Amino acid sequence: MYRIAIAQHDFPVGAVESNRQLAQALRDRAAALGAKLLITPELALSGYPPEDLLFRPGFQARVEQALQRLAAEPRSTDLLIGHPAREGGQLYNCASWFGPAGLQATARKQKLPNYTVFDEKRYFTESHGTCVVESGGLRIGVLICEDAWFTEPAAEAVAAGADLLLVLNASPYHQGKHAIRAEVLGKRARVTGLPLIYCNLVGGQDDLLFDGSSLLFDADGQVQARAPAFDEHLLIVEVDKDPTGVRCRAVDWPALAVEPPEAEVYRALVRATADYVRKNGFSRVLLGLSGGIDSALTLAIAVDALGPDRVMALLMPSRYTAELSNQEALAQAKMQGVRAEMLPIEAPFKAFLDTLAPLFSELPADTTEENLQSRCRGVLLMALSNKFGSLLLTTG
Repeated sequence: MYRIAIAQHDFPVGAVESNRQLAQALRDRAAALGAKLLITPELALSGYPPEDLLFRPGFQARVEQALQRLAAEPRSTDLLIGHPAREGGQLYNCASWFGPAGLQATARKQKLPNYTVFDEKRYFTESHGTCVVESGGLRIGVLICEDAWFTEPAAEAVAAGADLLLVLNASPYHQGKHAIRAEVLGKRARVTGLPLIYCNLVGGQDDLLFDGSSLLFDADGQVQARAPAFDEHLLIVEVDKDPTGVRCRAVDWPALAVEPPEAEVYRALVRATADYVRKNGFSRVLLGLSGGIDSALTLAIAVDALGPDRVMALLMPSRYTAELSNQEALAQAKMQGVRAEMLPIEAPFKAFLDTLAPLFSELPADTTEENLQSRCRGVLLMALSNKFGSLLLTTG
């Protein structure tokens, strides 16, 4: 029996040394759970997507130093970790296998996505040939992300005698993505007749959110286990090989109920907000609270992402604000347990109107005056953000 640990974790972009330390810490956790191999998501060492950091020689030097340290610090559990690597003047999207004696093998990504949010051909060179590693009596084929979306890389692994497929990925979330992945990866397992283990990145990175939802498929392409969406998780898989074939099963994996689409999207927003705030160096946020549904939802997301003690709500009534709106906003703030402050905008709004009066004198009032209210609020909210170092959340 061979145990594999799937490290569904957040590996931030640019944090090379802390990502190395995280990989080693997870490796130690995996060893304590009896795992012989820990696999990370795609480009875990550099974080994904590294984008133009890849053009900085100093950044690649840090990656190479981290790889050297991994080779020099063996563990009882092997490590398969994603990273960029420059070879022969070309840059490759790689995954390296570190064993007791150091670097054992390196897989290079063969299929580079270049659509929607992906622009990997700007940075990387496509490789050829699928890496198959022998470990614990198994022959393990290693695929990276897009490789699993095409027939040839997996077929090459089968031709090389692979017993099992591992897929390292950094696949961004969108609604319906779980079903797409299950269909594509399930087909790959079914066509090859091999069990497939899929490790995906989790966490927000700028405008992208990676949902994790790592998967285990049997040789018939059926999902046997799925790690939680939007959470870090170390999923342990047991692999058994006998003359009749290879079978995999997850150990103590959480039973995941199917949640409504709205709940899934809400959890995505909470995770993305929490990571965006943290990774941009903020610890607190503020927002304008009107009593309406848009700002009420933003408030709920912020509180679930950060906690009520790190959220401040500003009520900014104008001459057109109904008293009911103020009451609703105060009730929402109290319900969420956040600090709420009243900051009327009548004075700056009137100052704008007085300034514009000579030019507007013969024109009827319209949406121009209405829009001035939101701009007054925006100016004041940004001033508070600058003064107190809180990130301003928009509510539209």
